[in-house]
Amino acid sequence: MPERDRLFLLHPGFADPALGAGTYYCVACAAIEGVLTYHPELRARLSVEHLTFPRPRAPLVELLGAEHQSCPVMVIGTRPVPPVSGIQTSAATGRRFAQGVPAITTYLAAVYGIPAVHP
Repeated sequence: MPERDRLFLLHPGFADPALGAGTYYCVACAAIEGVLTYHPELRARLSVEHLTFPRPRAPLVELLGAEHQSCPVMVIGTRPVPPVSGIQTSAATGRRFAQGVPAITTYLAAVYGIPAVHP
C-alpha cells in the first residue's frame, strides 16, 4: 500500500526565544489549517502532524534533511502523482515535498481535486 502524503504544521502558541517574551503562531500554518477547515475530507486522506517550534524538528530532518525544517511542508508519499509546480526534491533523502502555502495549495488542488486558490 502506498505511503500517504504527510502534512507538517507547527502547533500554535509557541515561544520564540529570539523574539523575547510572548507566544506566537505561524500564519502560513494557520492558512493551511484554514484550507483543511474548508475541505475536512483532506484530514482523512492526509497524515496531518503538528510539530513543536524548536529545531531540530526530528521528523523533518529524517524525511527531508536538516536544510528543510520549515513549516508548513507536505512530504509527498510513495504513490505516483502528476507533475505539479512547486514540488522540490530533497538532495539529502530524495523525498519529494511541497513547502509553503502556494506550493501546498497548488499540490492539493492538482492531486486531491480541491479548488485552486484565486489569484
